[in-house]
Amino acid sequence: MGIEVAADGLTKSFDRHTVWRDVTLTLPAGEISVMLGPSGTGKTVFLKTLVGLVKPDRGRVVIDGVDIASCRERQLYRTRRLMGVMFQDGALFGSMSLFDNIAFPLREHTRRTERNIRATVEEKMAMVGLSGAESKLPGQISGGMRKRAGLARALVLDPEFILCDEPDSGLDPVRTAYLSQLLIDLNAQIRATMLIVTHNIDMARTVSHNIGMLYRRELVAFGPREVLLTSGEPAVEQFLNGRRDGPIGMSEEKDKA
Repeated sequence: MGIEVAADGLTKSFDRHTVWRDVTLTLPAGEISVMLGPSGTGKTVFLKTLVGLVKPDRGRVVIDGVDIASCRERQLYRTRRLMGVMFQDGALFGSMSLFDNIAFPLREHTRRTERNIRATVEEKMAMVGLSGAESKLPGQISGGMRKRAGLARALVLDPEFILCDEPDSGLDPVRTAYLSQLLIDLNAQIRATMLIVTHNIDMARTVSHNIGMLYRRELVAFGPREVLLTSGEPAVEQFLNGRRDGPIGMSEEKDKA
């Protein structure tokens, strides 16, 4: 079962550039939440902050009762064991087979036997439809298969909180639809809390229980999918409908204040 994840007053800047400020939300346990936003709004930085890879300037990230923004390294390590991350490009080791890529976290962070590791890896590969591809190298498979291998690796430690960074990037609409359904099925099966960062409106409409949107250095909306899809907030409405007319411009500089 998934765990509740709460962000409270998160603010992050790099040099003089504020990425976002005072972001506060709660990801409900066991549900799929999607974070949308135009390019350059700090969605990936937000994801990295929730994992503890980026420290916020202010605010808290509370996961399973632990504030990972201020806790000690050992506590952060223990809390990270509850998380699985699917990176945008799969982040697979090119010289390793898919089996060894997916087994890597188990060999690195547990003392399981190779027999136990094999059983776990084969189970996770079956969950994402990759049975029989154990010996293939990342360079020998399609982008969609690499994504699924990255997802299998994110699942291998049985996480209670799964983060997916633009899982649809580089995929055609059909592969994206298959991946969306896979994420829905996995959530129904393992009930982990999930956060998906994406630009893809169709994926957001399909997979989410909750939708949020970052825009102009703020979280302009976060709530149940039905509420967001009928939102009257101009930036949210424009983004969800892919229109030129509205406050979002071609670049941040052209956004209307």
